[in-house]
Amino acid sequence: MSSRSADLLIARAVRRGGPWLAVLTATALTGAAADLLVPAALGRALDAVVRTSPDLPETVAVAALLAGLVVVCDALGVLAAGVSGARAAQWLRTRVVTHTLSAGTGMTRHLAPGEIVTRAGVNVEEAGRTPEAVVTAATLVIPSAGSVVALVLIDPWLAVTLVAGLLLIVAVLRAFMRKTTAASGGYQEAQGQIAGMLVGALAGARTISAAGTEDREAARVLAPLPRLRAQGLALWRLQARAGVQAAVVVPLLEIAVLAVGGLRLSAGGLTVGELLAAARYVVLGAGLGSALGYAARIARARSAAQRLEQLFAVPPPAYGSRPLPPGPGTLELRDVTVRADGVRLLSGISFVVPGGTCTAVVGRSGSGKSSLAAVAGRLADPERGVVLLDGVPLREIGREPLRRAVGYAFERPALFGRTLGEAVGFGLPADTAHAEDRVRAAAVAACADPFVRRLPLGYATPVEEAPMSGGEIQRIGLARAFAQAGRVLILDDAMSSLDTVTERQVGRALTGSLADRTRLVVAHRVTTAAQADQVVWLEDGRVRAIGTHERLWADPGYRAVFQAQEAS
Repeated sequence: MSSRSADLLIARAVRRGGPWLAVLTATALTGAAADLLVPAALGRALDAVVRTSPDLPETVAVAALLAGLVVVCDALGVLAAGVSGARAAQWLRTRVVTHTLSAGTGMTRHLAPGEIVTRAGVNVEEAGRTPEAVVTAATLVIPSAGSVVALVLIDPWLAVTLVAGLLLIVAVLRAFMRKTTAASGGYQEAQGQIAGMLVGALAGARTISAAGTEDREAARVLAPLPRLRAQGLALWRLQARAGVQAAVVVPLLEIAVLAVGGLRLSAGGLTVGELLAAARYVVLGAGLGSALGYAARIARARSAAQRLEQLFAVPPPAYGSRPLPPGPGTLELRDVTVRADGVRLLSGISFVVPGGTCTAVVGRSGSGKSSLAAVAGRLADPERGVVLLDGVPLREIGREPLRRAVGYAFERPALFGRTLGEAVGFGLPADTAHAEDRVRAAAVAACADPFVRRLPLGYATPVEEAPMSGGEIQRIGLARAFAQAGRVLILDDAMSSLDTVTERQVGRALTGSLADRTRLVVAHRVTTAAQADQVVWLEDGRVRAIGTHERLWADPGYRAVFQAQEAS
């Protein structure tokens, strides 16, 4: 990802600081201006003391007011920096999460969940600190430039000496920024790898515990740790080296300017107050070296923004604007080919699921069943070919009408919503008529109603407090799909955890109360395939045969598909 796109993202994040960004900028500028005036005020006060000038009280009062203004600006700047940074991080995180969920499975095909979470968390925080770093680093230029101008007014030779030192400091900062951005990217990448493997290990925590492989898995998860350490040490070395360089340049610069000033004082070209002012202006001008810390923050923010831009580079599916015409839900696939990471999952798939009928998709493991289920309802787009619903290509249908028309149930459903009732109704529009009745009817069809009613709070039971088996969770997932499906119902191995009796009861609902919808069922059991109007038999990503279960049963290869699945 180019650094230019990352810089543009940072610029947009900085602008999202809102009014507090203006407060931060105003306080930084005001504080910088006050810093510039303080040395002159102190010099005037000193000269007034030496000369016993009658305006001594006024000059002391001005110096005190300017010093107080610097303190107030610093305090307001800290508050404004915190709030503007939080607003920038909020905007970035909202955009990252929204885009990630919009991209859906397209995002998870590119990046592991743990890697995505790291970018949405740690990297967003790094980039969110940009407003303070950018504004503060930019305002550090003002005291340096102002100091040069002030020294020109006091004595040009002092200004020439300061400018020579500032050029050395700028060279140090430029080299530091370039190298730190690269090292920060490697550090953040190693962080993401550890997080990605840890999330995967947590998903299989029971298996790891049962196998007694905790130490082995811990070593696997922490395998990138040496790289993380190396990148972290590289960052510290860069900062230490740049800090030493600045620490050497700044005192030498101050000594050089004071030496020149001393010579000019002895020659009568400066007053004592002007020499004091010059000494203060040298300190202010050399303060550009303190930008090292802010430069490090900006470098980390740039590398973090580059990682965020990699998320935004994954495009979400583009929906059309065509409404769905009236129709029975006829689903048609024409020459559909699906490829992922260079591997062909489906090749030239063509068949029709007539409206209101049930089609079972069968095949050995790896034959492409889940890929077919994904493209049938547009959870994924084919590389070639087209999928149509009632004669309209899925790509041309608006998101809302498409998601209202197609309901999905999966082998391992994730339950969203606070309660079981909300989990079943998840995805239904808030203004759905008779939503509660629709939820209950869907739960009855999925055989989930009896065990939900046995719970003390029934459908109001919080999801995390509901003691459910794998089969019961799968029934809630089925109920959700039944409630949402307007025309097409796609079950991707969604009955694998049901017992035989429950599966038959759900099968009767599929051919009874749900028979008005088009059903595409990924089937592993003979009973499910036998209830379908037609069977699509996949093998190695291609259609081997299409027909009724009875006709296909005469083929020994077809029977072997179910025998292999029962054996597994």
